[in-house]
Amino acid sequence: MILHDTKVIYRNQKPDVLPENTDVTAGRNKTLAYGILNAHDDHSESDTLHVKFDSLTSHDITYVGIIETARASGMKQFPIPYVLTNCHNSLCAVGGTINEDDHQFGLSAACRYGGIYVPPCLAVIHSYNREMMSGVGRMILGSDSHTRYGALGTMGVGEGGGELAKQLVQRTYDMKKPEVVLIYLTGTLRPGVGPHDVALSLVAATYANGYVKNKVMEFAGPGIACLSQDCRNAIDAMTTETTCWSSIWETDDITETYYEVHNRPDAFNKQSVQDGAVYDGCIELNLSEVECMIALPMHPSYAMPIHELQNNPVKYLSEAQDRANKQMNGKTSMDLLSKIREDEKIHADQGIIAGCAGGTFDSINAAAEILKGHSTGCSEFRLSVYPDSMPVYEALVKNGSLSTIIQAGGIFREAFCGPCFGAGDTPANNEFSIRHTTRNFPNREGSKPGEGQISSVALMDARSVAATAANQGILTAASDMVSEPETIQEMRFDSAIYDKRVYNGWKKADGDCELRFGPNIKDWPEIPELANDLLVKIVSHLDDPVTTTDELIPSGETSSFRSNPLRLAEFTLSRRDPDYVPQAKEVQKMETERKNGSIPAEIHDIFQKLKQDGISVNPAHTIVGSALYANKPGDGSAREQAASCQRVLGGSANFAGEYATKRYRSNCINWGILPFLTENPENLAKGVYVFIPNVLKTLQSQSDDFKAFAISDDSIQEIYLTLGTLTPEEKEILTAGCLINHYRGR
Repeated sequence: MILHDTKVIYRNQKPDVLPENTDVTAGRNKTLAYGILNAHDDHSESDTLHVKFDSLTSHDITYVGIIETARASGMKQFPIPYVLTNCHNSLCAVGGTINEDDHQFGLSAACRYGGIYVPPCLAVIHSYNREMMSGVGRMILGSDSHTRYGALGTMGVGEGGGELAKQLVQRTYDMKKPEVVLIYLTGTLRPGVGPHDVALSLVAATYANGYVKNKVMEFAGPGIACLSQDCRNAIDAMTTETTCWSSIWETDDITETYYEVHNRPDAFNKQSVQDGAVYDGCIELNLSEVECMIALPMHPSYAMPIHELQNNPVKYLSEAQDRANKQMNGKTSMDLLSKIREDEKIHADQGIIAGCAGGTFDSINAAAEILKGHSTGCSEFRLSVYPDSMPVYEALVKNGSLSTIIQAGGIFREAFCGPCFGAGDTPANNEFSIRHTTRNFPNREGSKPGEGQISSVALMDARSVAATAANQGILTAASDMVSEPETIQEMRFDSAIYDKRVYNGWKKADGDCELRFGPNIKDWPEIPELANDLLVKIVSHLDDPVTTTDELIPSGETSSFRSNPLRLAEFTLSRRDPDYVPQAKEVQKMETERKNGSIPAEIHDIFQKLKQDGISVNPAHTIVGSALYANKPGDGSAREQAASCQRVLGGSANFAGEYATKRYRSNCINWGILPFLTENPENLAKGVYVFIPNVLKTLQSQSDDFKAFAISDDSIQEIYLTLGTLTPEEKEILTAGCLINHYRGR
């Protein structure tokens, strides 16, 4: 794999050196990405996009909050198709009735506002959108980070719920025009090598260096023709883990066949990169050189060839184990070395094939072929398979793959995203799970380190998971068992499965339909607007290289409370910094006292220190809030709850060296949390107060720089902060205190 550090031009169907004096803007407009972006932009600004999407999609962790936000902002009906899937909190055993209560809310909202409701266990969010909503040249916005349909010619964007709420009240999605990176594919995958092997190779090459961060990955080249559509879809789903903003692929007759099989031939047209397209970077990837890969705990970018791991298991498992235990801060201890048994081989305890990346028709068929005639055994190792939709499930029944996997000892489950975020097939303590799913972040498998539990996940392709299962848990690369290219079977898609169960209320909004509220569904609390001055207390300081969304607000069973803002907020940073919630509440209590005219002693002392240092303070015009510092927060999930939970606990600002993703920064802005950048983390220790005078005036000015003061027990240090580039509307949202206030004010 070659990463070019300069711009390139696409000529004669391959990347070439960019000639001097090339019109880069004109060349960028020849990319597939800008062909689609320009068709969805209102062209009101030359350097900023103002996009309206063709459809929206959410699952049952996020859609209640989004609809409640849009309702509070004045929405009367859905202006574009909005798909509400139920593939995350599908299980109704956690929290009593609250999961199914939310599902019933979703169905009633689809009826009242004109939405599309996909019942639980019928399809995972991205499978349904691929099968039923994608189309060449379209754009789909989803409140799930893996909203990626680029291999079908559709630009998918995963964002926090606030961005969907904007579309629901007919505002635009605004961002600086992104750069585009060419992913030029050549060669052919070797037998046993699958889409996750390609994806993990790309993530390993691009995540840490930020090569495609907040950019569009555009796939082209002769290698595409050698990949089945399901293979392309699975690679594409994982582009999220590179931190790119979106993705898009060339389309061909294989894509056309996909649309025909799914009874939507009109959604296809062929799109190819124009000669003269200019890219801001280029990755040349020869598929023939891709090996069977494994991503060790606890990030998809910790990827390496399986054979390399097998050649030196002690070295690499020790490194992974030490890295994980450092991240756990002594709460518990991961023991990967115990997975090397007396035979000097690595033994896994569990295998999972699931979700939008692993549960595809082709990958499950390939796994069945490898498992044919084998047994997963009667010991610790077990295998579970989750197809990504019921039409895929039925097709696997009809072609015999389901029976083959069951005969080998595998368990088939429903279309459910649970293993991807810790709500399905949680391993036992200290077990090692290999999975073709999207993520292996800390606790994504469902363990609770705060309670002394830890298990670990490594990502592998379904083919290598199946090869390992066939060897009863001994880690095995599929290329060691497969010598012939796999046969791509024809899928027979039965749309009647959806016709009989999916409620399609698009353009049939019924304002007389009453919303169904379960007892756990609560309104958002009142959020204050920004004051002239801001005083925040750092209640958590995180030195980890990256802080994931799942660490900010854990997934899994905690998500059952996603429709109750205050109840969910109790879990904020619970697996990373259990002191955060009580300390944030203490600050919130002090702010309540200040608003009521009584200055708490701790705040009074801070004001006195500032005055003694000659810094003017007006307590009546100074909001007191909590804040956190993290080196690089917000990697992973698009869930806006990572920001909203901080906000309902009185969070007013975040401080960071950089933000891991655009979507998390946008979530902060939409919930009125000032996303400050700083080069002075040493002045922002836990317990330090930061006073930012004239914050409102500076925000509304043309300046991006804020003067602030860090107040510790023994000193006051002047520091400088920036918010980076903000759009005019983002400034208005921060001024109003949150997105709901902003639209309510209008």
